[in-house]
Amino acid sequence: MIKLATHANSSASPFDLENEVLYQKWRECKLQDYPQSLGELLVEINDPRQLTPAEHVALLTRIRKANMVLYVGKTGTDPDRSIPHAIGRQFGVQALDHNWLSDDDGLTSLTVVEEGIRNQYIPYSNRAINWHTDGYYNTLEKQIHTLNLHCVSPAEKGGENRLMDHEVAYILLRDENPDYIRALMAPDAMTLPARIDEGGTMARPDESGPVYSIDSSGNLHMRYTIRVHNIIWKNDDTTQRAVTRLKELLENDSPYIYKGRLEPGMGLISNNVLHDRTAFQDAADHTRLLYRARYYDRLTGTNLFEIYPDL
Repeated sequence: MIKLATHANSSASPFDLENEVLYQKWRECKLQDYPQSLGELLVEINDPRQLTPAEHVALLTRIRKANMVLYVGKTGTDPDRSIPHAIGRQFGVQALDHNWLSDDDGLTSLTVVEEGIRNQYIPYSNRAINWHTDGYYNTLEKQIHTLNLHCVSPAEKGGENRLMDHEVAYILLRDENPDYIRALMAPDAMTLPARIDEGGTMARPDESGPVYSIDSSGNLHMRYTIRVHNIIWKNDDTTQRAVTRLKELLENDSPYIYKGRLEPGMGLISNNVLHDRTAFQDAADHTRLLYRARYYDRLTGTNLFEIYPDL
């Protein structure tokens, strides 16, 4: 039985740098039997629109360990947009991010767009996308806590993803130097300059915030991009070294980094883990299409003290 979270402040979180005892206890639990391959995160299901109790348990168990799971469903190239919506409902997320480039139903159709405003943004191109968490440019009041993807059709060639649990990245950084975490938790660690529309109107002001933060239930949240342009990192030595070290961790051959590609009927359910995408090529009669659903709330049953009630 899942116990409801009873801790509601960051000082009761293992991610609080002043709580070393709790951190070490959580760290041991987190890394015990941690998945060593992408295959350990794959769950075969029938129809993602109507999970069986056993399928739901299998999916949730992996999310609770690694903040992500990949399902292999039998819907194939069915373009039914209700699939990602149904997945969200079955995992208790409701606050869908209706961002300005999403479709009318709040989903985003990730496919190559040749014209219009979407053509100016990398997710709608076939170019590579470097490491990031989704919605890193959002205001602090509208951070993305859940990221789900569903594949209708992969590219003819390319379009692979790398995935990494943001909590594991935290462990690697904190174990090496806790000051890295301290710097990345600063409220002005990372700033996105204002976005100005073609007409000169400010669409979004400067947005500063931490990379790592702790929510009211003690969970760890990450807001990050590895991109070089249009990002301003705090200009102090520790922050600069922390950013460099995080980039090095993401670009090495770590056993904690999973590599793979979503095929028709497959999907990712996650607490907005770190991820990237390689460049890809479509065929004349075969184009890549993934549906993306982003939520402001966290997947139900995955709060820290629900997973580790004895901390």
